[in-house]
Amino acid sequence: MKTWLNDEDNDEREEKNIQGSDPLAVKMLETRTILLSGEINKALAERTIRQLLLLENKGEEPIKIFIDSPGGDADAGYAIFDMIRFVSPPIWTIGMGLVASAAAIIALGSPKERRIGLPNSHYLIHQPLSGIRGVATDIEIHARELEKLRAKINRLIADETDVAFEQVEKDTDRDYWMNADEAVKYGLISRVVTRKSDLQW
Repeated sequence: MKTWLNDEDNDEREEKNIQGSDPLAVKMLETRTILLSGEINKALAERTIRQLLLLENKGEEPIKIFIDSPGGDADAGYAIFDMIRFVSPPIWTIGMGLVASAAAIIALGSPKERRIGLPNSHYLIHQPLSGIRGVATDIEIHARELEKLRAKINRLIADETDVAFEQVEKDTDRDYWMNADEAVKYGLISRVVTRKSDLQW
């Protein structure tokens, strides 16, 4: 016979799942902190989304997402991006180390005033990579989809940074690197912080 779990039971089960994969993750969740590190793929997106939903269910206090990632799958990045905007607690995205490609998309999920960077963080925006293989017809279909994705990413960057769309298109045509201060000027983040005491969540 099927039984239905209430939210508290689901939370406990989810915490056990997280603890089984990474005991430190449970401790971090107690401080409403998520570490998003490594390649962005379906597994990372699923884990991050579960954590966001769990923390939302536990209260409306701010959630902090520390990002250090070389990027990866754009669809997985957009899944996290959408969830950042879907849940009700305010989300802070904090860049540290490398915030590249799909990771930059995720960082833009928070409003500009809640996008910050640590001093030695650096950022990369560029057009999506293809890796297309197959017969000519499939390659043509993938190429069209890739062009739509490129325009979508460029529009997001332009909207969230207030940089003209045409300039973003030009910048992302090749790898466009920024240090933390340059990312502030570009509008990817609002400011650089050196210590926790600089912040009021």
